[in-house]
Order: sequence, then structure tokens, then C-alpha cells
Amino acid sequence: GDVGKLWEDNSLYDRDDWTTPLWMITQEPDLNNLVKYLQKMRLEIDAAPDKEHRICFSRKQIEAARAAFTRMVQRGEMRLHRLCELSCSEIFADKYSRQVVVVGQRVGPDGATGQRFQLVQPLSADELYTQTDLDLGSRQLERFMWQDMDTMIWKKALLVANFVEYEALQVNNWGVFKCISRIKAEEEIWNKVVDEIFEIDTLLKREKQLRHLSRFVKDVFGIKMVVGDEDQARRVHAFLESLEFSDSQLRSTGVPVKPETKRIRVLEVKDYLSDREGQSSSSKSSGWRALKSVVMWWDTTIEIQIQVLRNYHRERERITKESHSEFKAKREDVREMIATAQPLFRFYRDLLQWLFQTPAADHPASSPPVFRNVLVVLDE
Repeated sequence: GDVGKLWEDNSLYDRDDWTTPLWMITQEPDLNNLVKYLQKMRLEIDAAPDKEHRICFSRKQIEAARAAFTRMVQRGEMRLHRLCELSCSEIFADKYSRQVVVVGQRVGPDGATGQRFQLVQPLSADELYTQTDLDLGSRQLERFMWQDMDTMIWKKALLVANFVEYEALQVNNWGVFKCISRIKAEEEIWNKVVDEIFEIDTLLKREKQLRHLSRFVKDVFGIKMVVGDEDQARRVHAFLESLEFSDSQLRSTGVPVKPETKRIRVLEVKDYLSDREGQSSSSKSSGWRALKSVVMWWDTTIEIQIQVLRNYHRERERITKESHSEFKAKREDVREMIATAQPLFRFYRDLLQWLFQTPAADHPASSPPVFRNVLVVLDE
């Protein structure tokens, strides 16, 4: 119907201001058109809350958007790992090891979460490129079980986080100890879609009392480089800005030779390495320190953090404790504050969950979320 024509008309949404990291990773037309349609409807509902509105989808369009989302994540992961391989070959002079690091957590008999632990396993290139990051972490964790001494029952652990690490095997000119890649979980990416539709990052920066919370609602694909000190961090950043991969390097890692793969294009840099004027209060109070950049490489937006070793160890210690959950809880608190002030924000989160995170939308008897004067229509 009308919504099908709306989604197919890509020129309708040709806007120069869709240039945030989220939009630059969503290179799938089916996914872009869905999110832009939701953005258009959100503006219409905001502008006329007392008027009746219809948000229309077809099952075919939802299936296409789901498939596009999966492709986006898989393509982004692949390109993220290719960039890590290329960068580490340069920085470590090909002298590095690769491993998957999994943070797991035991579950008590009453369902409460208990002690966290860390598993490290060597990782081959074949394993890296034939599995998603989530599968890598889950499969490593499947090899580990623990026995409840009260019930004598063997149990599986929960997956808290997982990373791919590239670790230096010898001293290098840049003082880099390791390089770590990670992506956000799927549900977190969809949260970011809603953040983007409601321009949450802009809101957080504009509202002074919320400005310190903006780092809780950003980034999807990420690389962390760990160095010895602040001077080395800035040197590595400058090196990455100037780095140009050769044609043979790109071909050897399965990357097409073209301008957007030969160099890393830096879009944004934020210096959280030292206490400086204008640095966020959250960084000062938490002790978090890094040189943080948003870059574009091979049509994919990636966040690069360059962090000093002493700070990295404190952060890794925290992630194996409850404070990692506290960080996620703070991020959710931000969204909850906004949802309380803007009920439409909560409705959109529920709507995307209904469409994408659960099988609910696959069943005709399932009811979509409701909002005043808004009718959600899902056609066959």
C-alpha cells in the first residue's frame, strides 16, 4: 500500500544531516527505509499528538529489514576484524597472537547471578571469519560448566561479554601492548536505533544536566588499543591517521583495493586522556581515560579507543565484577529518564522489540504495543 511506496522512494529521504555513526553503518536500503519511515512518523506524531496516526508495516518488509539487519552486523564484524588484522600487522610487524576472551558468570540455585570469571582461548583466522562474535563467545562458554556443590548438578554459565584480542609478542615502536575488537549485542544496537530516531545524543549534549551521560548511548563497532602512556597514545593516533595500506596488504586480507579501504578517515576525536578544560565530569569521577575517535573505513563507522595500560587493567577488573552491570544499568537509566519524559520514546522501544527482538510479530494473534491516537497495522 502507501507505506510500500513510501519505503521504495529512497529519494524521499536523501538528507545531508543523516551523518551520525548509526546512519553510516546502516548501508542496507531495507533497514534504512524502515528506520527513516519510523523517524518520519515520529515527527508527525509529535507535531499532531491529538490527530489519529497509522504506522503501517507488511510482513515482507519486516522480514527484509530483519535480514538487512543481520547482514549489517555480519558485514560490520567482518570489516572490523579486517581492520584489526591490517592495523596489527603494521603496529606489531606481524608479531602478534590472536585469542578470544570470554567473561562469564555463574548462576545460583535461586537464579541470582554469582561470581564472574574469564576464559582465554587461542583463535584461528578461520574461526574468526566463519562465526559471529556472539557465536564465538557462546561456543567458548559451552565448553565450560560448573558443579553446584549443594545440588551436585552441572550448570552452564551466562555470557557477560566477549572480545577478540590481538596481543604483541615482542616490543614494538609504538608501545602498543594489545588491540581488542568488540561489537554491541543486537538488542543494544536496536536501542541505538531508537536513540537515533529521537536524536538522544543531541538531546544529551544540549541539556547540561544530562551531558555527562552521552557516552552511555553511543558506538556499535569498536577497537581498543592499549599503550604504555599518554604520549604513546597520541603517537599511535597520529600514526593511524597517516597510515596507508598497500594494495598487497589489502589483497592478502581479502579487502578490495579502493580509496575507502586504503586509509582510515577520522570523523571525530575526543581527548579523555588527562584532566583538561571541557572534559566530561563522568570521565573525571570514574577515572576513565582514553583518546577516543570515530573513524570511517570501508564504508563502516568504527569507534577507536586508545587507552593507557594502567587504566585498561582497572577497566578489565571492573568488567569482571558487578560494575560492568552498573555501567549498563546507568545507560538504561538514561533511557528510562527519557522514556518517562517522552512516552513516545518508550512506545518506539516497545515497537522495535515487538518487530525484531521477539517472534511476537510472526504470530497474527500477537498484539503490537499501543499508544494514544496511534494504530499499528501489520499487513500480510
